Order: sequence, then structure tokens, then C-alpha cells
Amino acid sequence: MFTVEERRRAMPAMLRAKSQERVVILGAGAAGLLAALMLAGENRAIIILERDPSPPEDAADYDGAFEHWHRRGVGQLRHSHAFLARLVNIIRAHHPALIDQLIAAGCREMTLADLLPSTLKDRYTSEPGDAELSILMSRRVTFELVLRRYVLGLGGVTLRSGAFVTGYMIAPGDPPRVSGVTLESGETVGADLVVDAGGRTAQTAEWLAGTGVVLPQSGEPAGILYYTRHWTLKPGQTPPPRNGSPGAGDLGYLKFGLFEADNGWFSVTLAVPEVETELRAAIVKPETFDAICHALPGVAPWIDPERAAPASKVFAMGDLSSRWRRMVSGGKPLVENLYLIGDGLIRSNPLYGRGTSFAAIEAELLARALVAGHDPAARALLYDSWVEQALRPFYDDMIGQDRSAIARAEAARVGARGSLRGQLVRSFIRDGAGVAVRDDLPAFRAALRAFHMLDKPRAWLTEPRHMGVVLKTWARGKRRNAHLYPGRMGPDRTEMLDLLGLHNEVSAAA
Repeated sequence: MFTVEERRRAMPAMLRAKSQERVVILGAGAAGLLAALMLAGENRAIIILERDPSPPEDAADYDGAFEHWHRRGVGQLRHSHAFLARLVNIIRAHHPALIDQLIAAGCREMTLADLLPSTLKDRYTSEPGDAELSILMSRRVTFELVLRRYVLGLGGVTLRSGAFVTGYMIAPGDPPRVSGVTLESGETVGADLVVDAGGRTAQTAEWLAGTGVVLPQSGEPAGILYYTRHWTLKPGQTPPPRNGSPGAGDLGYLKFGLFEADNGWFSVTLAVPEVETELRAAIVKPETFDAICHALPGVAPWIDPERAAPASKVFAMGDLSSRWRRMVSGGKPLVENLYLIGDGLIRSNPLYGRGTSFAAIEAELLARALVAGHDPAARALLYDSWVEQALRPFYDDMIGQDRSAIARAEAARVGARGSLRGQLVRSFIRDGAGVAVRDDLPAFRAALRAFHMLDKPRAWLTEPRHMGVVLKTWARGKRRNAHLYPGRMGPDRTEMLDLLGLHNEVSAAA
């Protein structure tokens, strides 16, 4: 299997010059850079237009970039990240040298053996396919800087920072056809096709609506707000031993996750349901954020002042929702030569860590659609169809989980237990599937493959062998499975609010 770079180098230079396709990509965030990564080398000249400034001069040390690189268009730049196995596999298949450069920059590659729970470590033996379950742990800033440098080293790719795009150049027709973009300066940049990777704040819909094109879309609120703080290990210090308590979990009124990153950095993200108004107001204070972390047994040892020092303020991120846009309606494209990638096409709850993987899958599918033929309508239909097949199962599963989480948060706030059916479903997931994967290596592998988007979500539960293991585990009951549960995740809602000195509105009302 040849990589994109190998195919590019093998292509005669004269042929490339005669048949180059001019591609304009809007946005140099992860989605735009991944689009360039996948499209470069296939007889294309690629121009990336980015409204934000270039990285600062001290970006080479990554810490300086984390502190000083201002990216108004990337609200999640300083939030926790873990790059899923699906993304790692896509990069490794097309550009293995990029993986090497990310690791050389300090990003951590974690294998299946690293991800095993303590209950399975002594029983692990490697099997074919385990290499596909490697993930990358890194700050988003470090990942983007390495990716940016690599992409700009590919032939035929240029990047212009500080370029404010104000609209598309659209020729009327049925359907209309995009032929480039206009800049705030009045300059026009022509293109054979435009890839809009402008992210959550992209003005795609507004620009198209002005020409009478209305994009169909659906979406739902995620029901949470996101808060992240970073730490660095002090000189000579190492990560603490796992104490049996998880570094990630769902307490109903609060979700938490600890993320190791590059070069001795790590972060903690706390996701608070929208209904928890008092907790949301207090959590942005560093002292409140830290107090919550110290109350979580799986997190507290990491932020011990003897071991680590805070390296950032508390970053907040709101307006979180899921959204799916379509560029096709009634079996025909709504506009030609325009493709959306990233949050502008499919916006997901960052809690699942799938945004960058979604963008990489979309970029890979777009590259396939462009190679399949030159007819603009056929390309658009292929891209839409392939994205639907590849990502709809994960999107729908996410929507279902978000709905359940919103209901649980509302129940926790008023002290309700929920419906009997809901309790049974949660027990099956928590006390059946959640425990079975800590006791059965094949089930753990299969569940991890689904989580990392290598298999369809929950596909492993449809296999009779795994379902049998889950049902047997569930039937044994909590007492007989006690040794398989992780340690205590953290205090309940009332305990946490009392610890923080916050007024419990529900209790007071009762």
C-alpha cells in the first residue's frame, strides 16, 4: 500500500504541472490541516487561508506556543485531547513519518497494553490487530504545530495567515457552483474546489443562504459545559501509581477525565451539566476547580503540590451541541465544488473526543471521492454518501448517550432515581458490560475497538460470545463482582456541594 507522499513523488512532474487542480482550504486548524494532508500530492495546488496569526517565534518549544499562540477560531485549543486509534491509523496509513514526528515532539503513544485495567494486565498476550489500538496523548497545540509543519513540507501546499474570508465566489445555476472565495481586502482567490474547514464559527450557512441555498441540518444540545486546567510535573517527578480509582468517570452531576499529554504536561477536564447552575458559576475559580480535583481519588495524587504545578488558568467552553449538516438534498448536490469538513459539517460533543477523528475520516473520504472522478455532482454525492455510512452510527449513538446523560443529571439534581427501565439499562451497562470488560480480555478488546471507532458503536454487544459474558457477569451480582469494580470515583452531589460550600438549591427547597 503506497502512502499519499509516495504516490506524489512517483508521479511525473510534467503530468502534475499539466493537470493540477487548485484547492482552497478555509481554516488551518486540525480539520483544515488534515484535509491538506489527505489531498496533497494528487495533482493539486493547495492554498490554506487562515484568519488567525501564525504561531509565535518561540513555538518550537511548544510551551511557548501554548502560552502565547492566540487562536480565536479554535475554542478547544487549550482543552484536553486524546487522539483516538482511528485517527492514528489513518495518519499512519498515509503518512507514517508524521507519527514519528509527533512522538519526537513529545507526544505519547499508548498501546493496548498501556490501556488495560489492572484486572487484566497479568493475563494479557498480544494478538493480531492489537497494534491498531494505539492512541496519541498530546496537547492540542503541540499536535497542531507538528501537523502544520509537516503539511507545509509537502509539495504544492501554501498557507496564508491573517486572511479573512468574507464569502464564496458563486456562479448561479442549478445547482450553483463555487469558484473561489473573497477576502476582506477585496482580493479574490479562485479555485477549482473549496474545502471549508472553518470550524464551529464558520459562516457557511449564512454565505450560502444569501444565494438562496439553505442547508438541511439537525442537532441537539449536549447538555454540558466544559472546563479544563493544565499542570506540569515538577523536575524529577513521575506520574503517580494507579491507586485503583479511575482517572475518568461519571458522577451524574459531574463528569471528569485526566489526560496525560506531551513533555510532562497533563490536564483535567470537568464537564458540568447545564442544570447545575451554582456549580457552573463556581468551577471557573481555580481554587474551586482544584478542590473538586482533590476530592476525586483517581485525580488527587496527580495534582499533589509535591508532584505537579498548575500551568494554566481554568479554560471554559460553552455552547456545546451536536449538529449534522447535509450538502445534498433530493439526490442532488445543493452546491457544487464546495465541501465541508470538521465542525462545519458534523459538530459533536467534545466529551467523546471524536471531533478530530471525524475530520480525518471526512478528509480521507473526500480524497477518495475526488479521485473517483471529475464530475462535480458525482463527487458531491459520493462524499455525502460515504460520510453518512461512516459516521452516522457514531453520531446517533452520541445523541442517545447525551439524552440519557441530561436525564440523569436532572434526576440527580432533584434526588430522583429515574424510571425502572432506566435503572435497569444503567445497571446493565454499569454492572454488566462495564464490569465484564474488566474481567474478560476479548470483551475488553472488542469494546475498545468500538470506542476508538474501529468497529461500529456497541457492535461488540451484538456478538453472542460477548453478550453471554456480559449477562453472566451481570447475573453474578455486585457482591460477587466486588473485586472487579474500580475504586471509588468521588463524592455524591450533596457531599461535593457541602465540600465546596455551595448552596444546595434542591435540598433547601425541599
